Amino acid sequence: MTELSEQVASGYAESAAKGEAQASQMNQSAAEFMIGAQRLMFEEFVFYTDEMLERTRIEMKLFTEFAAKMGGAHSVKDIKTMCRECGQHQLDFLHRDSERLFKHGERIIATTSHLISGDPLN
Repeated sequence: MTELSEQVASGYAESAAKGEAQASQMNQSAAEFMIGAQRLMFEEFVFYTDEMLERTRIEMKLFTEFAAKMGGAHSVKDIKTMCRECGQHQLDFLHRDSERLFKHGERIIATTSHLISGDPLN
């Protein structure tokens, strides 16, 4: 009987050790996930503020160019040409801005999938 009770006790000890190891690994994974999520949120905040500042700077530059050309226009033909040029500048800006945002979206999706799958972040 003592052998059986010793085997049962050692089985419980091994089982408890495995449970502690699993709990420790789960805690480690949860901590890595939380740190990764915080890092991702901080990076998004920094990206957003940089984008807003850059967009404001470019919009002010485009408006300044528009105002300067409007002041220099002396005929309807000049105004028509100026509107066409400024419209093209605005479309080019929107095209570059959209491409940059799509690339950022791809990067954030990849980062989020790595975070969820448990892969380490770069």
